[in-house]
Amino acid sequence: MKILNWFLVIAGICGLISVRMLEDKMFYDPFLEYFHEANKNIPFPQFVWGKLIAGHLFRFILNLGFSCLIIQCLFRNRQWTVQGALLITIIFAITFPIYLYCIYDRFEVGYLFSFYMRRFVIQPLALLLIVPMFYYRKQLGKAGT
Repeated sequence: MKILNWFLVIAGICGLISVRMLEDKMFYDPFLEYFHEANKNIPFPQFVWGKLIAGHLFRFILNLGFSCLIIQCLFRNRQWTVQGALLITIIFAITFPIYLYCIYDRFEVGYLFSFYMRRFVIQPLALLLIVPMFYYRKQLGKAGT
């Protein structure tokens, strides 16, 4: 059973990597090239709001699914998986409207601020905090028994 769990953790990590590697083919995001150039003087890209929002929501759902798979297989605790999913969703619910405002404002709020808001929206950065937090929580549980 441990081998299957580790295989699924690796599959979840590969899923997250594939979402990142195939982002230009899987999602509508005209800001990929804009931020890839790292030149704020290039023209602001034309985009369609509905397609942009749908693309980010689709990407979030994929990242959330792979992240939950990783959490569940690492800790084998459904309650922690739900808590992790809730934390990831809360972070997305906070950062996504801020990022959309940055787009609406044509990044006048600040290029770097917009860049980092975008990072929180499109990448599962919360997972990097949640896994150590749950590991620590697990160690506290072992020490208390």
